[in-house]
Amino acid sequence: MNPMPGPPEIPPGPHSGYDTPAPDSPAPAPGGSPLFTGPPPPPQGPGVVPPFAAPPTEGRTMRLWFGLGAAGLFLLLCCGGGAVALSGLTIFGVQALDERARVAATDYVSALERSEYAQAYSLLCEGQQARQTATEFAREQARAPRISSFVVRKTEMVTSIVVPVDLVYASGSSSTVKFVMEQDTGTGDFEVCGTTD
Repeated sequence: MNPMPGPPEIPPGPHSGYDTPAPDSPAPAPGGSPLFTGPPPPPQGPGVVPPFAAPPTEGRTMRLWFGLGAAGLFLLLCCGGGAVALSGLTIFGVQALDERARVAATDYVSALERSEYAQAYSLLCEGQQARQTATEFAREQARAPRISSFVVRKTEMVTSIVVPVDLVYASGSSSTVKFVMEQDTGTGDFEVCGTTD
């Protein structure tokens, strides 16, 4: 038997997600869960009670500004206190350096004044000690004018630490010598490391 001429059969395509009933199929049974049941219902009108209470807005802005003000005050106190502490530490550190450098210069000139050349030599930095031996240093200082008194002045800190000392000699003459001070890397003590103009 020959098939009847007519349009070819169209194979079914992919599922569209909507259940559309076939023209000759019965309506879906009640209680079923079709994927598409039609458009959603319109929103309810005015006067409808929401399912939950709205959060209170009274006082919220005041609490926010109070919190921001407290945080700002805390930050100001921390930064301001830190700046004051840092400047205090800097001043204290400079004063400590000044005092330690002046003590080292005083010890050195006192040893020269008493002609204790070995003691004075021990207060020189390694670079100065490498330039001359203790014997050469003692011979040189013995030929220098004898110191009768001295005054140690405030430390100058520009490119290096310098301690000016006003010297008065037994002959009656005087001069100001500026001792360059360096810190010993091992002990941390200041040592005399030459003079400068």
